[in-house]
Amino acid sequence: MKLLSVTFVSLFISIGLVFSSQVFAQDNLLGTIDFPNSGDEAAQADFIEGMKFLHNFEYEDAARAFQRAREIDPDFVMAHYGEAKSHNHPIWFQQDRDAAMEVLTNLGDTVEERQAKAATQREKDLLMSLEILYGNTAESEGKKKKERDDLYREFMAELHEKYPDDHEITAFYGLSILGSAHEGRDYGTYMKAAAELFDVWNENDDHPGAAHYLIHSFDDPVHAPLGLPMGKAYSEIAPSAAHAQHMTSHIFLALGMWEETIDANIVARDVQQNRQQELGEPPTVCGHYTWWLEYGYLQTGEYNEAEEVLSTCMERVEGNPTGSEIWHFSIMRGHYIVDTENWDASEEWSLESNPTNLNYLFTSAYSAVQQGETEQARESLNAIMDIPESEERNIQMNQIKSLLLIEEGNEEEGLALLEEAVAAESALPVDFGPPTIVKPSHELLGDVLLDLGQYHEAHDAYEKQLARTPDRRRSLLGMEEALGMISSN
Repeated sequence: MKLLSVTFVSLFISIGLVFSSQVFAQDNLLGTIDFPNSGDEAAQADFIEGMKFLHNFEYEDAARAFQRAREIDPDFVMAHYGEAKSHNHPIWFQQDRDAAMEVLTNLGDTVEERQAKAATQREKDLLMSLEILYGNTAESEGKKKKERDDLYREFMAELHEKYPDDHEITAFYGLSILGSAHEGRDYGTYMKAAAELFDVWNENDDHPGAAHYLIHSFDDPVHAPLGLPMGKAYSEIAPSAAHAQHMTSHIFLALGMWEETIDANIVARDVQQNRQQELGEPPTVCGHYTWWLEYGYLQTGEYNEAEEVLSTCMERVEGNPTGSEIWHFSIMRGHYIVDTENWDASEEWSLESNPTNLNYLFTSAYSAVQQGETEQARESLNAIMDIPESEERNIQMNQIKSLLLIEEGNEEEGLALLEEAVAAESALPVDFGPPTIVKPSHELLGDVLLDLGQYHEAHDAYEKQLARTPDRRRSLLGMEEALGMISSN
C-alpha cells in the first residue's frame, strides 16, 4: 500500500472567506485528490472523503460524507454540489433528479439564488454544470436525460478548456463523455474519454477517478491491455472502496485472467459486507460481486467453489428477495448449469415460485432440451415469449427454437434460425463482464455443429466466441474437441 502524507495547500483570503485546498487521506484508503473550495476548514476532511467516494462510485458513502460536511458548514456550496452529484450515476445511466433537487434547493430555490451562494467563479461553474445536468436551465429544462447528458458533457468540455490544469474538472469531463454513450459501447467515445483522463493519470497515478474511469474506457477484450496498469493499481489506490476492488476485475476478466478475477471479487465482496455490517445492513450475498466471483470459479473449473457461492445466493432468494437479487440468482444459476453442463442441477436450483426472469426461463428450457424433455422445454419457451420483446429475449428465444427444430429433425431450418441468433448477438456491444446471454450464441453454434460432425465449422464458431469472451472455458473445451476430431479424421 502506498503511503501518503496529509498535505495542506496554500490558504488565501477572498471576499472575507478563507479558502483552502486540502489533500486528505484517511489512512490512505481512497486515493489522493486536490479540490480547492471555500468550505469551512473543519469540514474539509468529510468533503474530501465524499469526493473520493464519489470517484469510486460508492455513492451512498459519498452522500453521507457530504452530509457530515454540511452539518459542520451548512452553507458549504461544494458539499451541496457533491451530494447532489451523488444522485447521478453516469456509467449506469441512472439519475434521481428529485433527490438531487432536494439537496440543491437547500442552497436556494432558484438557479440565481444558488449561484449567488458560490464564492468563486470555479464554484459557480461547477454548480452550473449540475443545473444543466438536472434540467434547471433554459436549454436543458424539459429535456430527456439523454439530451441533458449531452448538454452536460458539452458544458464540461467548456470547463475543461477554461480550467485545463484542474484534475477534478478533467476527471469529471472524462466521466461525462462515458456517460453520453447511451447507445452502448462505442470505441470512439470511450477512447475520447481515455485521451482526456490520461492527463490526470500521468500527473497523479493515485487519483481514484483517473484510474477508475480509464478502466471503464478500456473495458473490452480489444482495449483491455491498455487498462492493465490501472487494473493492477486501482485496488491499492482505494482499498476501502468495494467498487474499486471489483473494478480491477473488469480488466482481468476481459483478458481471461481468471485467478485475478476471483481474487478481486473476493476482496470486493468482503469489503462490501464489512461496510454493510458497520452500517447494520444485511450483507449482499446475491449481487454483482458474487456473480463475477462465481463466473471466475466456473472458468477455472472450481465448480465446488462456484456452487457454494450460488448456494448462498439461493438461500437469500428463497426468502423475500429484491428484483436485483432475483436477476443475479437467475444469471448465476444459468452460468453454473450451462458452464458445468450439469443438466440435472436445473431442478436442484429451482425456486418454488418460478420467476419470470429471462435467464431463469432460458436455463430451464435449455436444460430440458439437453435432457430430451421437449414438452418441458416448450413450456419454458412459451413463458419466454410472454416476456416483453428485447434483443436479448429474441436471441435466447431463437436459440431454444432452433434447438427444438433440430431435435425434431428440421436441421436446416434450425441452423438458419441459430445463425440469426448469432448475427443478432454479434451486433450487440461486447459485454463488460460475464455474458448476460447465458449461452453465448457462437458457442452454442459450435456445440451444435460439433454434434452434427461439422468440425471445421464448429472450430471457427468457437474461435469467434473466444474473440468476444477470451479464455472462456466452455469455448476452449469445445475448440479442443473440434481440433481433436479434425486431427483424427
